[in-house]
Amino acid sequence: MAKGIWVFAEQLGGQIKKVSFELLSEGRKAADQLGEELCAVLVGKDVTGLAESLGEYSADKVYVVDSDALENYTTDGYTNVVADLIKQYEPSAFLLGCTVTGRDLAAQVAQRLQTGLMTDCTAMEIADGQLVFTRPLYAGKVFVKAACPEARPVMATIRPNTFAAVANPKSAEVVKVDANAGDIRQVIKDIVRQVSERPELTEADIIVSGGRGMKGPENFGILEELADVLGAAVGASRAAVDAGWVSHSFQVGQTGKTVSPVLYIACGISGAIQHLAGMSSAKCIVAINKDEEANIFKVADYGIVGDLFEVVPILKEELKKVLA
Repeated sequence: MAKGIWVFAEQLGGQIKKVSFELLSEGRKAADQLGEELCAVLVGKDVTGLAESLGEYSADKVYVVDSDALENYTTDGYTNVVADLIKQYEPSAFLLGCTVTGRDLAAQVAQRLQTGLMTDCTAMEIADGQLVFTRPLYAGKVFVKAACPEARPVMATIRPNTFAAVANPKSAEVVKVDANAGDIRQVIKDIVRQVSERPELTEADIIVSGGRGMKGPENFGILEELADVLGAAVGASRAAVDAGWVSHSFQVGQTGKTVSPVLYIACGISGAIQHLAGMSSAKCIVAINKDEEANIFKVADYGIVGDLFEVVPILKEELKKVLA
């Protein structure tokens, strides 16, 4: 009988992604209700030492695949290893973060195992003894609950910042697995990383975003100043990216990154449907726009009708005082 709630412990450069801890915390609740164990799957090179940190967030067991061939993420290598692990141990569910890596790996593993996959989920619960997920449709206009009662394992990708990461230290059993990465067709010649003091966009608790109303690339400096006061990430709408003001890595929306921060501050963003699809699940949305009819105000918890070039500097100074 299939057993175990599994979480893919995504890591980059020897650091576990925050979403992995969030999934373990929520997975603990599901595992307890279903009477199953909670396991993490950790893949990479020289990653065995990271297993202990997964036990800090409720994992009963950590399956570790440590290999030189898995130093960098490749679709072939990770799919081969993870799919073989699942076939061997037959967990009842496999959860991944809805990140670039998580989305790619989940689709490949689900196809390999011929099982169901629910993507971009924003909630998880137990109903009638099975996992039920909430996910958006039609660019976030509708939310549906979905389950795969016949699928084993049940697979889902969950948006970062959907659940709280709650430490619950356990002494996790570490199981080292000798898995074969198989033939890897992808060749990684170089990795270029942007170095920033700010948090990664999809994992940030606070995001300050700019749109067409920023009027030019030079004006994103005022958003960066506000972000630095709040310890926030900086994002942008598609209009700002298409104009060449910031790189695509900043883009929030249907064709960019999907985010679920605690606080999202939208500056000069009209609120096009494709942008709302990427940020409407934020816990609190603050909109700053001169146009009182802007669509962004329909989803905002707080709206400021005014010139962002006047409002943002005042907001920055007032927040400095409060935070001091």
